[in-house]
Amino acid sequence: MDVMTKAKGLVDVSQERLLTIPEGLFGFEDYKNFALIDSDYEPFIWLQSTDEPNLAFLIVDPFLICSSYETDIDDDSLAKIGIKNPEDIIIMTIVTVPADGSAITANFQGPLVINKNNRQCMQVILNDNRWSTKVNIIESLNKKGVE
Repeated sequence: MDVMTKAKGLVDVSQERLLTIPEGLFGFEDYKNFALIDSDYEPFIWLQSTDEPNLAFLIVDPFLICSSYETDIDDDSLAKIGIKNPEDIIIMTIVTVPADGSAITANFQGPLVINKNNRQCMQVILNDNRWSTKVNIIESLNKKGVE
C-alpha cells in the first residue's frame, strides 16, 4: 500500500506493517489506520496515519530505554484488540521531540499495545505512579548503562 508520510513522502508499506487502532489514540480518536515506517534514526519508528499525511508519531520500544519497565494491563482491556496470550503483545511508547531543544521524552504512562497477530493496537493509561508521560530518554539510558 502506498502511504503519504510526513517525514519521507510516498512510501510503499507492506500489509504486515499496517495497524488498526479501533479507539484511536488519546486526543486523536478520529484516526484509526496507521502504518509503521522505519525512521532514519534507529531504534525509533514512525507511527504514520494512513488517512492524514501530517499526522505521525515517533515511537520506541520502552524496554530499550528502561529494562525494569512494567505494564499491568487487565485482560478485559487486552481482549478489546483480541489478545489472548502475553506473547502476542508488542509494547511501544510515543516519543516527544520538543522544538525548543529540551529533553526528548517517552510516554511510559500511556503505552501502545499492539496485537502482533491481527495488527490491532490500543493506547492504555497505566495506573502506576512509577511511570510518567515524560521519561527523559537520555537520562534513562545513562542510568541503564550504570545498572
